[in-house]
Amino acid sequence: MSKYFGTDGFRGEANGGLTAEHAFKVGRFLGWYYSEKKQERARIVIGKDTRRSGYMFEYALAGGIVSSGADAYLLHVTTTPSVAYCVRTERFDCGVMISASHNPFYDNGIKLFNEEGEKADDALTDAIEAYLDGVTPEIPYAKREKIGRTVDFVAGRNRYIGYLISLGIYSFKGWKVGLDCANGSSWNIAKSVFDALGATTYVLNADPDGVNINENAGSTHIEGLQKFVVENGLDIGFAYDGDADRCLCVDEKGRLVDGDKIMYLYARYMKERGKLVKNTLVTTVMSNFGLFKALDELGIAYERTAVGDRFVYEKMSQEGYILGGEQSGHIIFSKYATTGDGILTSLKVMQALIDKKTTLSKAVAGMKEYPQVLKNVRVKDKTAARTDGAVQETVERIAQRLGNTGRILVRESGTEPLVRVMVEAEKIEICESAAAEVVDVLERNGHTV
Repeated sequence: MSKYFGTDGFRGEANGGLTAEHAFKVGRFLGWYYSEKKQERARIVIGKDTRRSGYMFEYALAGGIVSSGADAYLLHVTTTPSVAYCVRTERFDCGVMISASHNPFYDNGIKLFNEEGEKADDALTDAIEAYLDGVTPEIPYAKREKIGRTVDFVAGRNRYIGYLISLGIYSFKGWKVGLDCANGSSWNIAKSVFDALGATTYVLNADPDGVNINENAGSTHIEGLQKFVVENGLDIGFAYDGDADRCLCVDEKGRLVDGDKIMYLYARYMKERGKLVKNTLVTTVMSNFGLFKALDELGIAYERTAVGDRFVYEKMSQEGYILGGEQSGHIIFSKYATTGDGILTSLKVMQALIDKKTTLSKAVAGMKEYPQVLKNVRVKDKTAARTDGAVQETVERIAQRLGNTGRILVRESGTEPLVRVMVEAEKIEICESAAAEVVDVLERNGHTV
């Protein structure tokens, strides 16, 4: 396992696990690496979410990039998918997003995109880690006219907004839509898109102050939007996370529609139109049994990957699939994007509903979820906790007990010091009891914090 970079970048508490010095050195490496690769001055684009520490990391990264002789282009506050979009459409050599996604404001992260707008591979992050640890030689500083420059590139964000609007093939006129922007990256983008497409738009949590990102808001606190939709008689609601690469929905009755149901809705819609390439949906091992059962009934095939939209996209790219995602709301429409895009997901859901002249509740009624319990257990050492012999024996015993009527999955979080214990079964009581067994062993063996 990498020392710094997890499944979704280098993440940690600002000035704790992730410091301005780290950011400066990452910038130094990227500026040098891509300039050497192309044998000319590299161009690297940077975006950030609304965390207070984002300014510190933005300037540190930019300083590192220009000191190595490359140019840094600043998108300022924007979404993660907009960075990926700008990389591939504006021919940048690399993209960097400063965000800790759904984490609290005091965390931050560095996400990297290659020249194709895809998540950076392990070879690049391993090389960066070797430089951070002093394993590789120091990078020379650029001097005189070879020093890079910093360029204001807010125009790139505006082009991305225009791109999203261009994908709205139907008017949203007559639809009352709620948008929960999580006080994050989508606060100055999502409403613009929905207004341009004709929706009557209601927005909440769009007043970022640097410390309220994700605070009782957005896709990790969906209850706020659920209440808002019902109280205001809205037709639908969309909730984003801090960097807007994921989206969850709320139907007109105030009920949650998660990533699994979004994938069910759109896979079915694409199959009905004969556009689901290879008749296959890509999802992860965390998706609900109910999704797979519903897909079986529709005659739609599926492939499961490890958790992380990077792995979903890699499978899609390798096999030519065009739809995939995660239960958490990272949905990838590979015809339009190389990563999860919450606002794009909203637009595609709207397209399906308008085209079929139906409501969200009716569109997802064909998928019945299995009861599921997910326990996020904060631990001292993720790997030690997961591989503990007693923990593994308990998991195996539960798996045998569940048989074909459910499943248990224990995995390490790729971004936080957590072990995630997920159980699905025919009754919620069975799920709760099984998850509690595993948590009890983790506690008794001293792994929990």
